[in-house]
Amino acid sequence: MKNGRNKGNSYERKLAKEFREMGFSDCKTSRYESKMLDDMKVDLTNTGFFNIQAKAVERLSPTYHEIIKSMPKDSNYNVIFHKKNHKGEVVVMSKDDFYEIVEMLINLDILKTK
Repeated sequence: MKNGRNKGNSYERKLAKEFREMGFSDCKTSRYESKMLDDMKVDLTNTGFFNIQAKAVERLSPTYHEIIKSMPKDSNYNVIFHKKNHKGEVVVMSKDDFYEIVEMLINLDILKTK
């Protein structure tokens, strides 16, 4: 379990660094910044409109659906980052949230549909 915990903590720190590099300069792990957010299954703080849960495991349990359901029910987008050895990383969110972001990008003329 200790190695799994270390792997998860390292992944959280890696993601926090990547978010800082993207411009979220105050991004930190919730283990460091906010016990309350950590208890709510949010692993990174100061990430704008995103609640981020980081998973670095081979066999994901609970499932994506269960994790999303356990995350805060607020106006932020609940997002899971999942890293698997030799398989890469994926990002998971609800379809409704994804469509909402796509619609915003279209309305702002950032995403062209034709």
